[in-house]
Amino acid sequence: MSRLRAGCVGTGFIAGRHLDALATFPDVDVVAVADPVVERARDVASRNGATAYADGLALLETEQLDAVWLCVPPAAHGPLEDAALERGLPFFVEKPLAVDLPTAVRIAGAVRAKNLLTCVGYHWRSVSLVEQAKQLVADDPVHVMTGTWWDSTPRAPWWSRRDGSGGQLLEQTTHLFDLARVLVGEVASVQALETRTPRAEFPEADVPTASAVLLRFRSGAVGTMTSSCLLDRRHLVDLRLVLQGRTLDLRERALSDHELRTETAAGERSWRSTEDPVAREDRAFVDALLGQPARVPVSYDEALRTQALVCAADRSAREDGRVIDVDGELAGALGG
Repeated sequence: MSRLRAGCVGTGFIAGRHLDALATFPDVDVVAVADPVVERARDVASRNGATAYADGLALLETEQLDAVWLCVPPAAHGPLEDAALERGLPFFVEKPLAVDLPTAVRIAGAVRAKNLLTCVGYHWRSVSLVEQAKQLVADDPVHVMTGTWWDSTPRAPWWSRRDGSGGQLLEQTTHLFDLARVLVGEVASVQALETRTPRAEFPEADVPTASAVLLRFRSGAVGTMTSSCLLDRRHLVDLRLVLQGRTLDLRERALSDHELRTETAAGERSWRSTEDPVAREDRAFVDALLGQPARVPVSYDEALRTQALVCAADRSAREDGRVIDVDGELAGALGG
């Protein structure tokens, strides 16, 4: 295979970023897109020389594809992955894997059984500054971690409903949980609290508007993760680490604007990156599909560990702060 026939289910913001990236690749043809907002699907299809569908399952049943990008709301995951698996079709799926853990566990098992190539959109893994941060903590273990996602409430109607998005932890802060796994290691247990403030501008909303999670890592490190969607704009999205005699701060100002800052008694250093991590993860997935030496940044199996961690935090918050064993959460979903 020298050229890739790709489809995309979803035409929202993040789907647009993927489609923009794929359009620059000389070895990819986007041949079909789907969205229940038919006018939007037709508009995106016309700009990509593709066929428009109102339904992702119809796209998968009709088109002959080499891979598909699934960029849909969290609650829509499950049937689309099942359809791709039935056809042995490699897929890129945006985070989170689902609004729950059992759905993701079931799909992960099917992916393993088919030995199917997959990639998951945890885009921080494709930021070069994260690789630099990994080198900085490789021989200097982290003792304390604190993560922050203080932002506005997205206007998509499904986002404000817990049965649509899973809530802010699953839909947004999951990126920071995944980054914590990369830089600090696996989490042993979590304990979380949440609160919800009714707002007139979101009368149907039932997602928590603020939450705080306490994490204990297997390494012995401890951490906190706070989230809120009460602001009128993105205020702060970052992960800060305390090492012996040094701090490290990774911040995302925008999807293609990241900063790494370190501070010691000798002074402060900082690095800035404006690379497009979405394009980088897409390129890695395409290269792997075309048989070139490449490693996908995050496979479905790897993303399942983050899904289990975030679902454990979410369940603790729903259960008023009960301590949840993360491995036990995953083992329970696996049925063992």
